Amino acid sequence: MARHWADFQYEIYLNGMTGAVPRLPTDLSRLEELTGQRLGPGPVGYVAGSAGDGSTARANRAALERRRIVPRMLRDVRERDLSVEVLGRSLPAPVALAPVGVLSIMHPGAEPAAARAAAAQGVPFVLSSASSTPMEEVAAAMGDAERWFQLYWSKDREVARSFLGRARAAGFSVLVVTLDTPLLAWRPRDLDRAYLPFLHGVGTANYFTDPAFRAGLAKPVQEDPNAAVMHFVNLFSDPGKTWPDLAFLREHWDGPIVLKGVLHPDDARLAADSGMDGVVVSNHGGRQVAGSVAAADALPRVAAAAGDRLTVLFDSGVRSGDDVFKALALGARAVLLGRPYVYGLGLDGQPGVEHVIRCLLAELDLTLALSGHATPATVGPADLEETAG
Repeated sequence: MARHWADFQYEIYLNGMTGAVPRLPTDLSRLEELTGQRLGPGPVGYVAGSAGDGSTARANRAALERRRIVPRMLRDVRERDLSVEVLGRSLPAPVALAPVGVLSIMHPGAEPAAARAAAAQGVPFVLSSASSTPMEEVAAAMGDAERWFQLYWSKDREVARSFLGRARAAGFSVLVVTLDTPLLAWRPRDLDRAYLPFLHGVGTANYFTDPAFRAGLAKPVQEDPNAAVMHFVNLFSDPGKTWPDLAFLREHWDGPIVLKGVLHPDDARLAADSGMDGVVVSNHGGRQVAGSVAAADALPRVAAAAGDRLTVLFDSGVRSGDDVFKALALGARAVLLGRPYVYGLGLDGQPGVEHVIRCLLAELDLTLALSGHATPATVGPADLEETAG
């Protein structure tokens, strides 16, 4: 029988009989403010900050809030099954943890703690290239749980090739290629503090442990860390990449490839024409282009263009179970959750991440049921109404 994620609320209420209340808020939108109170402004600003004045991040929220769910009554929702097939994988719910780099700035448990939380709840963990823990250590922390690898596509072909080989050997099954970060955006919260973790050698673990990367250094990393950092900065990303370059990835990765950062329907068509398996409709949570179209506004057009040629995933602005419902209704197959789990990590380590996952999926389960759905498969555009504003 499928897991009823909604039962988490009764677990909370029953624990309350002994006077115990949740260590973290169950309204996940409150986590950012709490993290800001408890953690240093540099790390919080790096995670919470956005491009420009934050207009894109605000637009992401507004686009989801503008769409309202239209519940249907007297439908049998006693037995619910949130499981979905995504990229040939059976997932217990239409949610994975998005790739977020440098997690050690939020909590010493860093990526392994978040990965263990994802594994414990059965949801995929997407590891960032810019993690503060080498990919092999994160894989070891997850056992045989579902894990995907996010690639920042290096200027150095040998480093890119090496990353792909290491990820495959470590059991990462899906490749998520971030396209929207060929350059770092203008991010005032970081700029005002002159705070960039990479320059301190944080978020560089996959590079500093990579044989192809190390081959490009005159001295070992530990002997000249500043030279290693500068080498990293020089090859981290490549603004010269174009669509024909995708053939390199297809040649060196034999599993599904998903392109992250697609907002235009023509780019979805180009992805399909290039032999890709999926796209993530995303504006990087508002971190890359100030004034960008909101991800939820772009989603229906990209989903229509993708048709049955691509698996469409979504991120940017998701803070609740009803946000996930709306993304599914707008055409996403599943959602990547980013900042909320990072705040959970910062506040309470692995248990904090598990709390965030369970809250989100309990709320999604209840939102589906109370709107007349026993499975994500029946959710569609007719379940939403768009309001002015």
